[in-house]
Formats: sequence, structure tokens, C-alpha cells
Amino acid sequence: MRRTLALVAGACTAVVLAGATAYAMTGDGAETQPAGAAGLGRPAEVAAPRAAAPAPEAGAPARDEAAAPAPAAAGGVGGVIDAVGRQQVGALESVDRLLGYRSEGTTQTFHYPGADYVKVHFDRVDMLPGDYVTVADPEGAEVHRIDSDPLAVVDGLLGSRPEATSDAGRWAMSVTGDTAVVTLHRALPDPLGLQEAAGLGVRVDKVARGFTETEQAAEERAEQDRARSAAGPGREESVCGSNESRDAVCYKSADPTAYKKSKAVARLLINGTELCTGWRIGATNRMLTNNHCMVTSDDAYDTEVWFDYQCAKCGGHAVFKATKVWGDKVLSTNRSLDYTLFTVENFAQVQKFGYLTIETARPARGQEVYIPQHPGGNPGMIAMGSDRDSKGICAVNDPAYDGYATDSDVSYYCDTAGGSSGSPVISRTTDRVIALHHFGGCPNSGVRIDLIYNRIKKLL
Repeated sequence: MRRTLALVAGACTAVVLAGATAYAMTGDGAETQPAGAAGLGRPAEVAAPRAAAPAPEAGAPARDEAAAPAPAAAGGVGGVIDAVGRQQVGALESVDRLLGYRSEGTTQTFHYPGADYVKVHFDRVDMLPGDYVTVADPEGAEVHRIDSDPLAVVDGLLGSRPEATSDAGRWAMSVTGDTAVVTLHRALPDPLGLQEAAGLGVRVDKVARGFTETEQAAEERAEQDRARSAAGPGREESVCGSNESRDAVCYKSADPTAYKKSKAVARLLINGTELCTGWRIGATNRMLTNNHCMVTSDDAYDTEVWFDYQCAKCGGHAVFKATKVWGDKVLSTNRSLDYTLFTVENFAQVQKFGYLTIETARPARGQEVYIPQHPGGNPGMIAMGSDRDSKGICAVNDPAYDGYATDSDVSYYCDTAGGSSGSPVISRTTDRVIALHHFGGCPNSGVRIDLIYNRIKKLL
């Protein structure tokens, strides 16, 4: 098995994510209905884009090219390109905790007051057949299990991934809240310490934990300062005018198709501390996000893909329990068109959330659109209303906007934020995807999906 990590139980627990939010295994309940497109729910947190990750070296696995981005022409995003990246949402803490077969005990607790999630990383998982490790919250409401695997003993990994290096280690799935309890469960006792003498044991070498509210606010201020410095006046914000993004559930009755489509959009937690958005493209096991979010299969393998992370009530704080699966393999990626096509593990768990289809015709000026997304890592939201468009609905402003290449993008004034990278831009007429969102700057912009489709159609 590549990774033997399974969810055991999952009742709801408390979580803080850009404010107080609670897990609640509830129905949607009664929600305030949209009156047109404005005045709904609570606004998303505003976060400016992060600095761009450097382009991968030529010859990197799974790339179809390693071209550097083309300079933007006048009227394009200009310096904003260089301020695009993943949204930082947490910090890494170095630790050295051993769950030994005798010496240090079989349970370790990792507590970070105010963190909204805790995610442990193992640099060693050597267990006997029948033994396993659990990573859980203190109440045991969310439990993830790692079973013994002979190949893990050989490779020093949680699984038998031939493309991984032997000393890479492995992340466990995150648990919600500020405390994670890691426990080694042994099938057989070892009173003489023979198992320990054989070098068996489980070691945690680092922990990713979510920012506290104070840290998150400081990070957002720092990001805004960086974006202003990089982009210049008028280019630092991704929210254009008033923020009219609303909880996805606010559209459940007023625009049920848009609400249904939002279910196919997922929150990506990458390497434990960074966020983007991704979505299912087509009926098979295919996901799409930005190249500046994910490049290699190793990136995908260390990415949590959260489906149904949405508010249960318009303007409320209770959210549905997310269905979490791991990313798996990158099938195609391209820097100039800023896309990455990848797969997920345990695909059967997320098929019920549906998928999106694409519009192969070139987008047109004035075409009304909406963007399901996870801005700032918040529960799913939809940007549809716009006080910068004459009809009050987001629309294509320029169908030949310059992104990393000339005329590669479409621009619009839909409100987005850090963490929205990789979201689908969907036509209100056809409910098909016309672009892959990737830049802020007002106008914001997305890569034309017809250009991406020409690259990936044989893989769908």
C-alpha cells in the first residue's frame, strides 16, 4: 500500500478559521435567501497574494514545459504576476518526539493554544505487523489511522512510493483544533524490550499548526504590504469595491445550480501550512488547480483535498464536516498557462460531490460569471455579485487579457482573496467553466480554459 492512513471516526469539533467557526454535522436548515446578488452572509477575509514560488527547473517530473513566464504587456497584470502564490495559513514547529516500544511511552500530545488545526509529520514509522498509530483530537471525535506496512519499515515511509526518497518522511492528515494526540497501538506486548532493541518506533520531527487569529491578522497585513510594494498603487487588492462574496449555501434556493456546482470545489492544504483551491474536472479522477499551487507529484502527495467544507447556514458559523482525501499524482502542468492537472487517492469518497465541465468556446466580453472558491481558506464561498459591473453581476471585462502570455487570460471584477488561486470561473449562462482563476489586481483574472483544454484533453 502506498499510504495506509484512514479516517476512523469524525464527529464535529470546534475550529477557528479566520474567526470562530464550529464543525456541525447538521442539515442546511433555514437560510437567508439572496436578494439579487448583494447583501448576503458574511464577507470573506481579504488577503493579498503571496510571493510567487520559483518556476521548477527544466526536466522536473510531470511537466510538459518549463518555460519562464512571458512579460505582461501594457494593460495586463504587470507586477501582480510576481506577487502571486499560495496563501500562508500556518507555521512549522520543529519537534523530536519518539513513540517507542518501551522507553518514551506510546502517546505524545501536541498542543498549540489558539491554532485551528494541528498536523504532524513523521520522519520514521517502523512498526511490527498488526501495530498502528492514530492521530486524533483529545475527544477522539476525529481520528486518522496509520497501519503497519512492511514496505514502510524498509523505506522509512508511510507507504511504498517508488518515486519518493527514502528519507522524505510522511505527513499525517490534519486534525481540527489546537491539539493532536498521537498514539502507538501495539498488537503484542514487549516486556523485554526486544522490539525497541530492534530499532522499532515512531518519531515525529515537525508539526504544522494553524495560525492563531492574531498571527493570521499579522500575516495578512504583511502580505498586503508585500503586494503593495510589488504591484504599485491600485494593484494590491483582490476584492474589487465592496466584498460581495457570500457563503455558497446562501445560493441554495436562489441559484441551486451554482450551489450544486460549488460542491465540486475543494480546499487544498499544501505541505501543512499553505492554501489554494482546486476542483473536479469531468467524471473521472481528475482535479485542476494552478501551477503556482502545485507542480510535482510530491506536492500532490503532501496535499490534503477537502470537499464539502461549507457553511451549513447562510451567514452562520457552523460548517459541514469536510471529507478529506490526499492528492496523488500530477498528470500535466504548465507554467505559462498556470495549471496543474492531478488525481486524488480514495476517489470513491469524493465522487458524490459532483464535477464541473468546461466551455471550449472562447469567452466573450460581458459574459456573466461566478467563482466558487475558498478565499483565505474559509468555508466555500461564491463570488457572483459585483458593484463594479453595471448589472450588479460579475462579468468578463476583457476576454483577451495578458497573463503569463499575451491574451492568455480573461479579466473580471469578481471578488477573490488569497487562497482563491485555482478556482473555477463559471459562466452563468451555461454553468460551464470558462477560466482558471489565478491573479488578483482589480481586475482579477483567470487563464482561458479553452487554452488549457487543448493541453489536457487527452488526459480527461
